[in-house]
Amino acid sequence: MNDELSTRLCERTLELVDIPSPSRSEAAIAAHVLAVLEAGGVPAVDAGDDCVVAGTRERGDRPLVLLAGHLDTVPAQDNIPGMLTGDGVAGLGAADMKGSLAVMIELALADTGGECELGYLFFGREELPPAHSSLVPLLEREPGIAGADLVLMMEPTANRVQAGCLGNLNATWSFSGESGHSARPWLAENAIAALANGVAALEDREPVDHTFDGLTFREVFSVTSVEGGVARNVIPGRATAHVNYRYPPGIGPAEAEERLREACAGHGELEIEGNAPSGEVYSSGPLVERLVALSGGPVEPKQAWTPVAEFGAASIPAVNFGPGDPAQAHRADESVGAEALVTSYEAIGRLATGGG
Repeated sequence: MNDELSTRLCERTLELVDIPSPSRSEAAIAAHVLAVLEAGGVPAVDAGDDCVVAGTRERGDRPLVLLAGHLDTVPAQDNIPGMLTGDGVAGLGAADMKGSLAVMIELALADTGGECELGYLFFGREELPPAHSSLVPLLEREPGIAGADLVLMMEPTANRVQAGCLGNLNATWSFSGESGHSARPWLAENAIAALANGVAALEDREPVDHTFDGLTFREVFSVTSVEGGVARNVIPGRATAHVNYRYPPGIGPAEAEERLREACAGHGELEIEGNAPSGEVYSSGPLVERLVALSGGPVEPKQAWTPVAEFGAASIPAVNFGPGDPAQAHRADESVGAEALVTSYEAIGRLATGGG
């Protein structure tokens, strides 16, 4: 491993970890990224709404590979400031995805190029529901992005190419009963009991595997929170649950809503709150195939929602590829390895230069 590069990437990652950037508070880190790029002679611009763009406005004739990373993190869990460890960096967002941002910045400063041009896109509010993301408006404001031949959405993938992504549907599941005194429960109708029956029925459904373009995605239903109760001596007349449904490519948003309603039928009432479509599966083509070869392949499915869906909706081919380990994302002890940072940097650099 290149020790000098490893040190530089780890120090850059720690620098970014130590700038708090929970969703909706990305202004400071966006300004920092812009300042670092400008100080290094990189033609970067403030693209508005806490977004920074470099390398997309004056492209040449070579293929454009756009590296995309979100600036925000989930809320802190007593894991900021970060720290250098013996083999990497620990701290809030180290894996998801300030290690990726460090790789992007260092590649931009190195002016890596050859067979491909590299562009850079830093944006915010990705950790919020997709309706709040700054990416879709940015795609509309920055026409140069649409010309990208491939986007590497640098989500945590442990340096494996992961194609597509799941759709993400969220709903409130409401259960009604009749309140009453807990000493005489036979005179009431317990909404929590109705909720429990509905949740049990949904939990009995086994995950279903779907193969799309040769990749297997898993369709899953989950209840992620429940709420109910008035007092310890009151039978509640109302209770609610939050339902999260992840659906594979090949199932559209309208069909997904129908599938969720069918899964919950006979138990309570559903109110759809958000529905982010699944992402287009780009698992072939010269650039993807070359990146797969450089990363050691094979292509994997992305068992999560990521902004590749938003790029796909804009007809921009995108795959997931980043140094973070998915198992480290959002953990209190989140970390990213130095070797993973170096591997990501070198793979993308070789993709750009055409090196082996």
